[in-house]
Amino acid sequence: MNRARRLIHAEEKEIFPYDGSGVTAAILDTGIAMHPDLAGRVIGFKDFVGGSRLPYDDCGHGTHVAGCLCGNGSCSGGRYAGVARGCRVLVGKVLDEKGDGTISHMIEGIDWVLEHRELYQVKILNISVSMGTSPEEEAAEASRMTVDPEKRTERERLFRLLTERLQTAWEKGLFVVVAAGNRGQGAESLSRLGMGSRAVTVECCDGADGRRHPEPARPCPEKELSRKAPKKPDLAAPGTGIISCNAFFRRTAGGCRNAYTEKSGTSMSTPLAAGAAALCFQKYPQETNEQIRRRMLQAVSDPKAPLLNVARMLG
Repeated sequence: MNRARRLIHAEEKEIFPYDGSGVTAAILDTGIAMHPDLAGRVIGFKDFVGGSRLPYDDCGHGTHVAGCLCGNGSCSGGRYAGVARGCRVLVGKVLDEKGDGTISHMIEGIDWVLEHRELYQVKILNISVSMGTSPEEEAAEASRMTVDPEKRTERERLFRLLTERLQTAWEKGLFVVVAAGNRGQGAESLSRLGMGSRAVTVECCDGADGRRHPEPARPCPEKELSRKAPKKPDLAAPGTGIISCNAFFRRTAGGCRNAYTEKSGTSMSTPLAAGAAALCFQKYPQETNEQIRRRMLQAVSDPKAPLLNVARMLG
């Protein structure tokens, strides 16, 4: 996270005095562990997979995403802090221990966030999930194998409902951020979640010029993890070798062990944009999601390589 914050101009000195305090972001993912870096800021949890009342993360993906968004870096002296270290989170577990999930659970999760948005003052919805291929890929797959027409019809119905829910979330004022997906350079490689609605779709790019970044040694330019389709994704953020909160940490007498882990993908890029939105909502509490979206897209470092620039967003 230290490298990622530097690339998007979100170092503490660049964003001071803003840290996302007073802002709540909802995360729909694999759940969340009660990590020291997130202490006191997990304000709600619902498990759509197993029905647990207590927060947990049996995969680790959701905790890592939360750390990117709002971890305070307490186990690392701030080195691996997220973008908005004062932001609160409301977490819905919609994916299982393998990171798999159903469209129905995602829809239920969005409905839950909408039902509780006023109670928890939710401003942001982060979905670091790739769900569904493009229509073109699905058509090609269907032509190669026998598919139950009823199942295919039901799947399309659920995808339409999901798209409608995302649009409803935006219309109700939530700043919705979704991952572009990691499908490489296919003609239409975006996740279905990232193709429609007013949601901000984020791709992976680890250099201000969109090319390989020399530090660290495992770069991932945007073309390796996601590819632009017409008008989407909206912007890019670092997503390679991101070190953030480990759900499987161990508490020790002196603090914690194995507090962090490394992950890559557009799932890691997405919460950086969500964290940037939290900072903006703190500074501009009267602005709408459309106004924050405009700030974010106008503040990119270079329109040809639209890397998130947080300091410029904050003016």
